[in-house]
Amino acid sequence: MPELPEVETVVRTLASRVAGSFIHAVSHVRHDMVTPAQFDIAPALTGRSIVRVTRRAKRIVFTLDTQERFYIHLGMTGRLTIEAPDAPLRKHTHLILDLGDTLQIRLVDPRRFGAIVWLGLTDHARIGPEPLLLSPKQFAARLARTRRAIKTALLDQTVVAGVGNIYADEALHRARIHPSTPACALSDTQTRALNRALKFVLNRAIKAGGSSIRDYVNAAGERGAFQMQHAVYDRACEPCRTCRETIVRIVLGGRSTHYCPKCQSE
Repeated sequence: MPELPEVETVVRTLASRVAGSFIHAVSHVRHDMVTPAQFDIAPALTGRSIVRVTRRAKRIVFTLDTQERFYIHLGMTGRLTIEAPDAPLRKHTHLILDLGDTLQIRLVDPRRFGAIVWLGLTDHARIGPEPLLLSPKQFAARLARTRRAIKTALLDQTVVAGVGNIYADEALHRARIHPSTPACALSDTQTRALNRALKFVLNRAIKAGGSSIRDYVNAAGERGAFQMQHAVYDRACEPCRTCRETIVRIVLGGRSTHYCPKCQSE
């Protein structure tokens, strides 16, 4: 599933092309992907201008000239790309925003785990703070509230927003913290190290255009390159790039978790 770096990359490649554009028409809407249920999003968007495109957690947020907003969540297999109007229509296209004679925004999602959510003038509910903006003190306070494994806590979007499986594994490795350590048991030194590691890994991944492991591409249809720099994620049975110990895969909270038993000893 695209995480913060992938979504940020989509936003950056999208915003520069579509900010200020007028939405002439909306088509190919997959209504069961729209929230609220039964909300007809086409007339709400048609005739409006896109003022800006931003990111909140793993959400691509569009602000209209009315200051109303909607967001798109890419789910596991979603792609949001800029296409020419005469480009071949891909299978599983579930939304097209027609921005004129030369530009369309298209959402393709084969497994339909993504979403098109109308916010209107309301705010995002039940989302934690952005990890790139969290101070060490704020980060420590949020982790101290839960006894869950630190890997599981990092995946909770109400604790910290935008982090998923890939970057939780990578940050924990860089901070040399075992993923099953209770979040509330981390020392001040460890929470500071994890705060730094999380910001380092996320910023480095953004610079590399995100991780393209399966379906992810940016708004220009280009794959990311950060998967080439993964230290532990999806590298079970391979040598750790720091100490050469064999990377181990376990399951925590129902999610695959990768770590180095030497660098991240319990």
